[in-house]
Amino acid sequence: MLIGGGLQNALIASALAHYRPDARVAIVEADSRLGGNHLWCFHAEDVSELAAPFVDPFVIRRWPSYRVDFPSYSRVLDESYAAVTSDALHDGLMRVAKRGRVQLLLGQVARRVEAGRVELESGERIEARLVIDARGPERFARRAAIGYQKFIGLELEVTPESAPAEPTLMDCTVEQRDGLRFFYVLPLALDRVLVEDTYFSDHPELDERLIEAEILRYAAAQGLVVTGIARRERGVLPLPARAPITAESSPGLIRAGYQGGWFHPTTGYSFPLAVRLATAIATATESELPVRLSELAARTASQQRFATLLNRMLFLAFAPELRRAVFERFYRLPAETVRRFYALSLTRTDRARILCGRPPRGLSTRGLLSALANHPQPETNP
Repeated sequence: MLIGGGLQNALIASALAHYRPDARVAIVEADSRLGGNHLWCFHAEDVSELAAPFVDPFVIRRWPSYRVDFPSYSRVLDESYAAVTSDALHDGLMRVAKRGRVQLLLGQVARRVEAGRVELESGERIEARLVIDARGPERFARRAAIGYQKFIGLELEVTPESAPAEPTLMDCTVEQRDGLRFFYVLPLALDRVLVEDTYFSDHPELDERLIEAEILRYAAAQGLVVTGIARRERGVLPLPARAPITAESSPGLIRAGYQGGWFHPTTGYSFPLAVRLATAIATATESELPVRLSELAARTASQQRFATLLNRMLFLAFAPELRRAVFERFYRLPAETVRRFYALSLTRTDRARILCGRPPRGLSTRGLLSALANHPQPETNP
């Protein structure tokens, strides 16, 4: 029984349909559609060969490279990048459901979730051998946040000749305010471009009207000829000061997705870990699953401890308007280090490259000491 019809449980359902087609799977989702109103992107290394069969049906577009722009340089990284939309997620799972492999309980709210049992708001009680609760970032404790990755996005209808050919993951040449600020530009189709105004901020508030106007001004400055707005998206992701993964799951119940701590602490992205968790659940036997999950949580926590150190450095050791310098230095690193950073698979060498060398402009010694003060001892495993 999967509680929540977002990215995490969609991937789990798709993985189970592929690897365990005889398994009885049901998704309880409060909305009338699956996936919400989102777009998720991932790098090639985020999806293993085992995961590709259940991820690929949701992919709407791939690009062979992407670019980043900073005041001192621009760079194109020849790394594969792909996008998944809520509509693709919904449509893909509807096809799986029509084949009888997944039961969809849409428009149903889970009132109580326990190991082996779910009670719906209607009063109906459903028993299951395994319950997976993945109801999203709003259930993650914000008291644990040291900062926020937040954004407003507009999916713009544009004239085909004005659309860019490749994505821009970070345009940091814009005015810096409310922390690190950058624009994210994703050409989804010949006449459709997503433009997001993104912040790494100390607070979660967003002025949607102001930011939408800023997005339209930015799009015009980039040469986009806008003919309409097809979709709006808003996100506020709490970024923790401590590694969020815990051994909270128990026999009969798994806390998954963002609320379970399965996300990248520095970027807020959940796709790589959602894929790994779905792979583990779908390819393990019932007796193997507890050990498999424990091992995955331990590996993930090791990576997350380093990522949360980076969070403390970003939010404590740099003034908000100077945080751009951190990413400006980061994107000069080898492409494979950048790739492994986003995939949460950094090696010891990667970590040394990130921390060592000339520090970014604006580093506060007092803030750095505060960031390092409570950092646990370095891990001995990669």
